[in-house]
Amino acid sequence: MTPPLETPRLLLLPLTIEDAPAIQRLFPQWEIVRYLNPRVPWPYPADGAETFLRDMALPAIERGDEWLWSLRLKPAPAELVGLIHLLAPKDDEMDNRGFWIDPAHQGKGLMTEAAGAATDFWFNTLGFARLRTSKAAPNKASSRVTEKQGMRCVGLTERDYVGGRFATEIWEITREEWNARAQPRV
Repeated sequence: MTPPLETPRLLLLPLTIEDAPAIQRLFPQWEIVRYLNPRVPWPYPADGAETFLRDMALPAIERGDEWLWSLRLKPAPAELVGLIHLLAPKDDEMDNRGFWIDPAHQGKGLMTEAAGAATDFWFNTLGFARLRTSKAAPNKASSRVTEKQGMRCVGLTERDYVGGRFATEIWEITREEWNARAQPRV
């Protein structure tokens, strides 16, 4: 199951079906979806968030394949501002973590906080040895979050995204590298 997590400014709360209306309001923005997996339907359907939660996210949580959190500012815990998720390693997947945040809250270091909490959970609660994630090369903001965590680019490829085909960077960090970093634990 997905436990709640906390950072200095955020509450990371396990996703529930009740989050569908907030996700539906925020998610269908080009700034959010353009660098996401092309499995995300675009234009986003009116029932997209509910379908995602009901048919994909919540069953994956129940199976223990994924851990998903809503991001909420501590001063306004009722307001969802983004999502972060972790995916158990699979043979053909290079992505163990993904996230998005409302453009109104970008550039404030919030995703760096959320990613730190999720990454620490990945290594020190779930016990995985390595975390990998891929980034569309033009998505510089997402890459900065990854770099700040000490991840290193270990490969380049091309992939399809909602916004088209882009050069893609594969990033990685090991549990030993993560735990050796001088950083405050959240």
